[in-house]
Amino acid sequence: MSYKIFEYDPYLLPFKEDINLRMNNYQSAKNTLLKKGQSLNDFANAHKYFGFHKTIDGWYYREWAPAAKKVFLIGDMNGWQKPGLELNKLENGCFEIFLKGKNALWHGCHVKAIIEQETGNLLERIPLYINRVEQDKTNFSWCGVINDEPEHKWKIKNFKPKKNLFIYECHIGMAQEELKIGSYTEFSNNILPRIKKLGYNTIQIMAIMEHPYYGSFGYQVSSFFASSSKYGTPNELKSLIDKAHSLGIAVLLDVVHSHAVKNTAEGINEFDGTTYQFFHEGERGEHPVWGTKLFNYAKPEVAHFLLSNLKFWLEEFHFDGFRFDGVTSMIYRDHGLGTAFTDYNKYFSLNTDTESITYLQLANELIRQVNPNAITIAEDMSAMPGMCLPIEEGGIGFDYRLAMGTPDMWIKLIKHERDEFWNMWHLWHELTSRRPKEKYIGYAESHDQALVGDKTIIFRLCDSEMYTHMDKNSQSLIIERGMALHMMIRLITLSLGGEGYLNFMGNEFGHPEWIDFPREGNGWSYFYCRRLWHLVDDYNLKYHYLNDFDKKMVTFAKKYKVFSSTPTCPTIDADKQVMIFKRGGITFAFNFSPTNSYDGYFVKVRKKGVYKVIFSTDDYQFGGQGRVHHAVEYTATKQADGSYGFMLYLPSRTAICLIKQPNKK
Repeated sequence: MSYKIFEYDPYLLPFKEDINLRMNNYQSAKNTLLKKGQSLNDFANAHKYFGFHKTIDGWYYREWAPAAKKVFLIGDMNGWQKPGLELNKLENGCFEIFLKGKNALWHGCHVKAIIEQETGNLLERIPLYINRVEQDKTNFSWCGVINDEPEHKWKIKNFKPKKNLFIYECHIGMAQEELKIGSYTEFSNNILPRIKKLGYNTIQIMAIMEHPYYGSFGYQVSSFFASSSKYGTPNELKSLIDKAHSLGIAVLLDVVHSHAVKNTAEGINEFDGTTYQFFHEGERGEHPVWGTKLFNYAKPEVAHFLLSNLKFWLEEFHFDGFRFDGVTSMIYRDHGLGTAFTDYNKYFSLNTDTESITYLQLANELIRQVNPNAITIAEDMSAMPGMCLPIEEGGIGFDYRLAMGTPDMWIKLIKHERDEFWNMWHLWHELTSRRPKEKYIGYAESHDQALVGDKTIIFRLCDSEMYTHMDKNSQSLIIERGMALHMMIRLITLSLGGEGYLNFMGNEFGHPEWIDFPREGNGWSYFYCRRLWHLVDDYNLKYHYLNDFDKKMVTFAKKYKVFSSTPTCPTIDADKQVMIFKRGGITFAFNFSPTNSYDGYFVKVRKKGVYKVIFSTDDYQFGGQGRVHHAVEYTATKQADGSYGFMLYLPSRTAICLIKQPNKK
């Protein structure tokens, strides 16, 4: 069978058998998992059977523990007396108990599972499908908590995300300024209004799935069906999502199905006493860098667990989709570590983990069945062909991939090259090179560049000067340069780098310093694990200039639908460090030269008429020098070669956005 992926990218034709294998594996997996006439939506209901379920007469508790001899339930309800209340053994490794009476369990009741091995050894475990866990502050042990909150009454139903994504990446715990872990309620009340005011229409929330170690940034998940109790209750998370929807903001979950925490007392590892219950055995089941466990996606019970997990977050919490973490790690046996993906042979080899690719196809199909409007984004730095093409076209089914090479490019440029030597052809190539027919989320930096050991763009550009010269009364050429480039980098990334845009919270206003989670090495301090909102709120400081620019940039990009078309008509002047192009009806003119301003630079456009400036990075309101006059009209006239254009004053280290005015009748 021939798929459209070959029409889009003829270089894939030599790998036709590999794409066919991809599709055959996908169909074979569906045949294995689904009964006749069944859909993935019908299949992915493990959470509705396993775990704790209240009925009129009492409570059911069920577990899947195929290697267990016996399973018991202990907790507040039996005074924590071991071995506990014994579950009945059913078929296929399932166990069940019915606790008679509505009050047999109660809201806030603490519970654990006890697994008896064939040897008689007893293992304490957190129930697999529990949707709330808590850590005891006295002995630091974790246990499951019965969640019997009243059902959240959703104010906004059937929310539909915007098609053009402006994503605000955020972390609930560090979103406040106090020296503590922030809450869902604080984020809802204090941060969502800021995001709305900035113009972002989507938030991507990190670290929601429960994780024992706060400093893991949420990427070492222990309980897959539990929203993190660090920030509050499940209903408080639902209220946050409800409020976001009321503000027109979609909510994406940063979902971690690429690996799981190795912990046995807190996580799902060796739940029934065996590694192979969920994970590969041996080296294939161990991530060599992250120190985590790796799923066996080909095992039907594992697919059942993970696919049901996606459906749970979509239906129970009304998330609008997912950003899949660690996709590169999933789809290669070497996890992409040290591999340079320089040719197509690297994508189709014995190193390719085809089972993971099949799982991602199943996941994307399921998500669309549960919510046709849901959004999926892949964190894949390898640029696997077809990652963001529909499955029926030979793809893996994601809507977008993160343009992960872009922040790497910016950091390398800032670290290793003075900006007077930045190559405009290199910028154009890096920002516009994409897989055909696949959509990207462009970004200059994310949380990765803000972590301790790294630096954000503004901190690399300005460094220690930020401590002494961000006051408006203070003058610094380093700060001026840093702010100018900060804005230009963001604008050119948004306008060229993808079909969507992402920013990590606080970076819009040039948040100084780094993120360092509380840990032994810093005395368990929260000092660097927060956002200093007072900096942007203080109009005596320059941070608000960057914030105001970011708001203007997002607003104009939405208004003129910048992502609705591809960049065209590039004028790239390497000697002068000038780049001019058109996208979404906007003419963008960038002059990266730090010293040379050009009076009468010719701007080539498609149509004759009058053009006016919308805004520039040099405007006074953004802390600039005001060298671009908005009142001037630029008349594009026909040139000798048949093209159209006009002469423009293009100041140094400045970007200008222009729009053609309607023709006068």
